[in-house]
Amino acid sequence: MTKNKTADDDLDPQSLAFAESLYAEFLKRPDAVPDDWRTYFESAGANGRGAFLPAADVAFPRHSLFRNGTGAGSVIAAQAPAGLDDALLQERVGRLIHAFRVRGHIIARVDPLGTRHETPPELELAFYGLTDADLDRQVAVSLRDGGQSETLRQVLQQMRNTYCRFIGAQFMHIDELSVRKWLQQRMEKSQNRLTLSREEQLRILRRLTDAIIFEEFVQKKYVGAKSFSLEGAESLIPLLDLVIERSAEEGVEEIVIGMAHRGRLNVLANVLGKRPREIFREFEDANAEIQAGHGDVKYHLGFSSDWKSSSGRSVHLSLCFNPSHLEFVNPVALGRMRAKQDRFGDAERRRGTALLIHGDASFAGEGVVQETLNLSGLAPYTVGGTIHVIVNNQIGFTTPPAEGRSSTYATDVAKMLQIPIFHVNGEDPEAVAQVVRLALEFRREFQRDVVIDMYCYRRRGHNEGDEPALTQPVMYRQIEMNDSVRDNYLERLLLLGEIGVDEAEQISEQCRGALEKELELARSRDYVAQIEVPAGLWAGFTGGPAANADQVQTGVPAERLAALLAAQIEPPPDFHPHSKIARWLKLREEMAEGRRDLDWAAGEALALASLTVEGHRIRLTGQDSARGTFSHRHAILFDLVDNHSWMPLAHLAPDHAPSQGPVEICNSPLSEAGVLGFEYGYSLDCPDGLVMWEAQYGDFCNVAQVIIDQFIVSAEDKWRRLSGIVLLLPHGLEGQGAEHSSARLERFLALAAADNIQVACPTTPAQYFHLLRRQVLRRWRKPLVVMTPKSLLRHASAVSPLVDCAAGSFQTVIGDDRLAAGARIGHILLCSGKVYYDLVRRRDELKRDDVAVVRIEQLYPFPEAALRDVLAPFRDGTRTIWVQEEPENMGAWQFLRMRAGEKLFDRLPLSGIARPASASPATGSAASFKREQERLLSAALGT
Repeated sequence: MTKNKTADDDLDPQSLAFAESLYAEFLKRPDAVPDDWRTYFESAGANGRGAFLPAADVAFPRHSLFRNGTGAGSVIAAQAPAGLDDALLQERVGRLIHAFRVRGHIIARVDPLGTRHETPPELELAFYGLTDADLDRQVAVSLRDGGQSETLRQVLQQMRNTYCRFIGAQFMHIDELSVRKWLQQRMEKSQNRLTLSREEQLRILRRLTDAIIFEEFVQKKYVGAKSFSLEGAESLIPLLDLVIERSAEEGVEEIVIGMAHRGRLNVLANVLGKRPREIFREFEDANAEIQAGHGDVKYHLGFSSDWKSSSGRSVHLSLCFNPSHLEFVNPVALGRMRAKQDRFGDAERRRGTALLIHGDASFAGEGVVQETLNLSGLAPYTVGGTIHVIVNNQIGFTTPPAEGRSSTYATDVAKMLQIPIFHVNGEDPEAVAQVVRLALEFRREFQRDVVIDMYCYRRRGHNEGDEPALTQPVMYRQIEMNDSVRDNYLERLLLLGEIGVDEAEQISEQCRGALEKELELARSRDYVAQIEVPAGLWAGFTGGPAANADQVQTGVPAERLAALLAAQIEPPPDFHPHSKIARWLKLREEMAEGRRDLDWAAGEALALASLTVEGHRIRLTGQDSARGTFSHRHAILFDLVDNHSWMPLAHLAPDHAPSQGPVEICNSPLSEAGVLGFEYGYSLDCPDGLVMWEAQYGDFCNVAQVIIDQFIVSAEDKWRRLSGIVLLLPHGLEGQGAEHSSARLERFLALAAADNIQVACPTTPAQYFHLLRRQVLRRWRKPLVVMTPKSLLRHASAVSPLVDCAAGSFQTVIGDDRLAAGARIGHILLCSGKVYYDLVRRRDELKRDDVAVVRIEQLYPFPEAALRDVLAPFRDGTRTIWVQEEPENMGAWQFLRMRAGEKLFDRLPLSGIARPASASPATGSAASFKREQERLLSAALGT
């Protein structure tokens, strides 16, 4: 059956848009519409509909449509009605200008390899019914100062210059009109071109020369060695030079840089000022014995230095160490920047800038990019705007964009923010300079992120030993034909007469000569490598083996603790607490008065309060951490009437807190990798504070495993970087299913080596109190992983009298006082965490006075000496059993067995009791869990 032809069949979307505009004019002034269209609208009964709806039974005026261009994608547009009046012309030109602002970037010449896109129909005159005959007609526009009248020809050229030359701007997705207008005015006034002085041009040439000759030198001297060359993207060096110079003029004192391995050595040498001899020495790899078992490859290393700007201002630069896991350094760099700003007291976020250098494939592909972008506007994480630079090689390892992303641009994920994205041709250094100026002005004005997408190419393969033509033969034939950006820019300056050939060659020879001298020093037998030791903020702190750990007094006088707790239960007079919070405050009052023992949350609150009044910064973030996942912490209280908040820890009485440190306890977004990376970065620049990340449930740390593996547990070994970050991971089998039971203790113990981290399972509020205070007061800095409780938060036995926080310190092992009472012990149960309370309860029920239960509160560094002392009174041959709730292949049992063997200290036979080995941590059935737990307790103590 043949379908009847309708108006929709005759008109494509572009023509439909034009027809709609004609209909709008028809409603206002029917006589202004061409006769055939007026007849159509009248016969279709369109008048009065309020919107143009093509009629199924009336044909469009066929002769007023024509095809513009040929082939796929050509435009169907309406012929311009003869004699457009000025108002109609103005309206259509306005729509054309708007289209250039929205879509001009599509045809901007940003690809140095020459790839061009088809012109969108809305950027053609014909789309609006305009012809070449209209080009010299005057239109009223305000593209320049004064808003003078210009011809359509001039307007069209200005739009093409501004949005379609070597810069493509995406900014019309920004909601605020004022921001869009701000960007429009700055781009259109200059037509997106920066006028540079001769000195500025020569500076760019020198920086390009530095970049290119460094790469050439390395390739010649270390043939085949991996360096992850910057060749094809050398404009990154003058780009960074411009960013730093302009930032210095704006009063920026610190810049933290995060980047991957591509071009890192070039940036280290030519931006950070790392002496090339040190880089060459790393290529020589002459210290095999010294590096045995630790260190990292040269293109992962970080560095810091002081940059002196051309105007004499100083900027401290910090390039973060980075693993091969692309983009995961992003939140780390932002955390470092935030910590620096907080230390400065820079609440306006003006004195420091974060600069992140991305790859195109990773920016589009890695989820941590989105997580990091999402942090940008959140109060606990903002740094006043980050400069994002994408080194757009237009390829992944061997994967082209068509196989690597579903979006038009690698940067499309950034459109989630109200920020501009500037695409720029990296082969035009002056266009790059214009984009840098725009980006920094935008950040300064609006304190938001900004993205520079620098299109370039990768002259070599993924690394120097790779052959890219195997998978991209056409692309690499084009690359082979391309001269370097430095040669092209020099040719341009020569044509302009801004420099002579001799002067240019002198710049090159000076650069080569300097590198030759550095290589000679690197290969000298007298070369002495510089050993990095903690300095600056980290002076006086230490890492290394646990034997270096200092012993500190963590107790606080009971009267002071009582006063600190009492200060947290006195809300302001205008505060109206929820009835449940009022009862909770009453319980806290009883704890402060000594009429009730401390629960877990009170022990934590006292640890934080005592540290902040001693001047230490407190920072705790995580999902729902302000209240606490289990509604136990209530660090921030909310008024029942108007919802305003009150944080008790931030308002301790002046007589108790004359120098109180800042306190931040914040809910994080639903993100693990991004937030933990941020907090880890924060800890790197806050050595004397308590920086904590809390997982909603312990197993949520799975999502942040890259941050744990590649940074937290290995940074000291790879990069000699210390951190005191604390991970709070709720852990314990309680019948809540596989995903809410385990913090994967076994993984942390598998990662533990050379005293790199601390892993603790405290079982009382007092122990937790001392553990947190020890973490800050000791000068020995290691990450701390705490298996925190869930049901123990309200367990009647998991409490501590206030006096336990006043005296003593964290006990790595807690013995059983039954031995002191004269009991004859037949066997010993070793355990850690929540299961202790189940074992004691069952032992008491069965009146098993012959069983001692010993808690190992710190599993790593393993407290061998403390455990030996606790077990010393027991007879040789006493049966010793490790009891854990986790399956046999999880938890601490395998770790302990590997260390102790079949006999603990060669005198106590050791065995284990656990759930059977399992692929998942726990059953999903609460009833099944109870049965399993009963079997476990029966195996340990009988029935």
